[in-house]
Amino acid sequence: MRCAPDFSLYLVTDRSLAAPRAIEDVVAAAVRGGVTAVQLREKHCSTREFVEVARKLKEILAPLAVPLIINDRADVALAVGADGVHVGQSDMDCRDLRGLLGPHAIIGLSVETPEQAEWAASLPVDYLGVGPIFSSPTKPDAAPAWGLEKLAELRRRASQILVAIGGIHAGNAREVIAAGANGIAVVSAICGAPDAEDAARELRREIPR
Repeated sequence: MRCAPDFSLYLVTDRSLAAPRAIEDVVAAAVRGGVTAVQLREKHCSTREFVEVARKLKEILAPLAVPLIINDRADVALAVGADGVHVGQSDMDCRDLRGLLGPHAIIGLSVETPEQAEWAASLPVDYLGVGPIFSSPTKPDAAPAWGLEKLAELRRRASQILVAIGGIHAGNAREVIAAGANGIAVVSAICGAPDAEDAARELRREIPR
């Protein structure tokens, strides 16, 4: 049986925000600062480039036992031996994904409403990505923000691991955890920071051990 992953500080990559730095350099720095899981999200590159970037990140993260999770693309995850896949509501069904990746893969599912979270209770997922908690400049077309009260309500009803995302930074991370999230996922708070290691370390200080 595999150990439960640590999702307490979960980095979702954005190469455009990280530029001109290489994303592998940003990820390596973020992990030094305390990031515990990394999701590679690529929406605009070719499959071959996606695989190349994923393989570089796997080489960095595997020796540190930090899981690499691929956004949406099960084929890329399988090609590089990634630890899992994160999907949204319109991506591959989690049940099909579990059959494809096997019982030990990490599978995450984004939920944007309480109804989606309730439905997810019966699905073979390891965690729910709940958001946006706050409005986020990274995804201006996202669903309406949950807010802390709705997050706390979900925590009272849900047994799954909850990873909160959307508009989270060092100034509000502690209250998101206090509302019931098991971890926080960030994009711009690390990828857009001048120093990814310092940014991750600052976030880490806001997350109770």
